[in-house]
Amino acid sequence: LATPMSVMVGVGKAAEAGVLIRNGEALQTASKITAMILDKTGTITLGSPKVTDIVLAGAGSEDGVLQLAASLESGSEHPLAMAIVELAQERGLQPDKVTNFNAIAGHGVEGEAGGQNLLFGNEKLMHERNIEIGSLVDKAQQLAAEAKTPMYFAVNAHLAAIIAVADPIKEDSIEAIKRLQGNGIRVVMLTGDNRATAQAVADQAGISEYFAEVLPEDKANKVAELQMEDEIVGMTGDGINDAPALAMANVGFAIGTGTDVAIESADITLMRGSLHGLADAIAVSKATLRNIKQNLFGAFIYNVAGVPFAAGVLYPFFGLLLSPVIAGAAMAFLSLTVVTNANRLRLFKAQEH
Repeated sequence: LATPMSVMVGVGKAAEAGVLIRNGEALQTASKITAMILDKTGTITLGSPKVTDIVLAGAGSEDGVLQLAASLESGSEHPLAMAIVELAQERGLQPDKVTNFNAIAGHGVEGEAGGQNLLFGNEKLMHERNIEIGSLVDKAQQLAAEAKTPMYFAVNAHLAAIIAVADPIKEDSIEAIKRLQGNGIRVVMLTGDNRATAQAVADQAGISEYFAEVLPEDKANKVAELQMEDEIVGMTGDGINDAPALAMANVGFAIGTGTDVAIESADITLMRGSLHGLADAIAVSKATLRNIKQNLFGAFIYNVAGVPFAAGVLYPFFGLLLSPVIAGAAMAFLSLTVVTNANRLRLFKAQEH
């Protein structure tokens, strides 16, 4: 009774704070987390990126490039792709039908439209396809330093433009990250963005440790690496690509506004989408564990003193013998004490934010 009652009340208090905990083990483990990995897009940031810059590499119009890029990206579900499609729709540009569409994990997409070969992605993809980007590399680095994500768009194996997208940091992410760091937790950011963009976002968020250009399949490996350093690892993400890492972590946290796959893979869901839910979950976990220890200690002392008495240890010396009725009442009182102490958790209040 000592543990289940505390866990039940703790799960209820977490739910009041917008934190859904799927099992008691996750609730107890959360208090021991020493390192928290945060995905960038949709976790630290809003997950609603907008196109900020279109830099042409040569002849052609901005709308012409945007129309072709949106045609290609209409087959992708990536948030950055959706930003391009959204801007094209706002400008009334109709996408062409795309054939031979292919998503290149962690790099970009390719396909054919209007009789032209289209390629859209990061600098690494351009190098792999031997597409010359030298004329716009400096501009891309400048955009990345402004916490924007520059992406290259090539038509028929020639660079056509750089399209930059920015995804603002959530208003409360910086404060929430400070709360985690204030609890002595090592905060690490993962992103598929280039190093310059990753550093700019990490600096804004107050994170000193980050990994850039991380492929989707490598996220779980990063979790394992920290675990090999004897860290108790929490992983927070919102996308399909985060699911393996969420499952690998000691405790997986899913953003409630994210994908169903991520939520199913996680142990804890932050229904309000705010990173404050992480600190709240850890605070509830610590309070619950403290309450469990109080219950177990009280029950131990009670039984150490009461069981020998009920067994008649004192009878030969003092003639004292505990009647079965009183012994039963004493055990009932112990249960009442445990339940009462567990319900003290209902007085717990998460930090206001």
